[in-house]
Amino acid sequence: MIGIDLIKTSRMSHLMERFGEKALQKFLSSDEIALVKNYKTAAGFWAVKEASSKALGVGIGSECSFHDIIITKTPKGAPKVEFSPSILKTFNIVATSASITHDGEYAIAVVAIEQSPSTDKIE
Repeated sequence: MIGIDLIKTSRMSHLMERFGEKALQKFLSSDEIALVKNYKTAAGFWAVKEASSKALGVGIGSECSFHDIIITKTPKGAPKVEFSPSILKTFNIVATSASITHDGEYAIAVVAIEQSPSTDKIE
């Protein structure tokens, strides 16, 4: 499953100017906040979380919150997406891939999720 999201980075800039770190705490853990270099990075992280929830087919809400999606980085600085244990189990996730890009005033993220075959689906 694939999800994509686009955000205008100035939206994140205004949010951070108005609410500071509290704005980031709404959608990022303290470990994720430590990875944020500026508002453009934060916008990219927002896009990754939105794209992840879209790849699951549920969006951000009662089935999957921002904090169920965990962003880390590889040793080379590439984004990695992980999920809470409950999301992993519910959606049978076995692998993920993520990519973030910035162009001008936009941040775009694409997330791919591989699920194990479910025995209760009709094919």
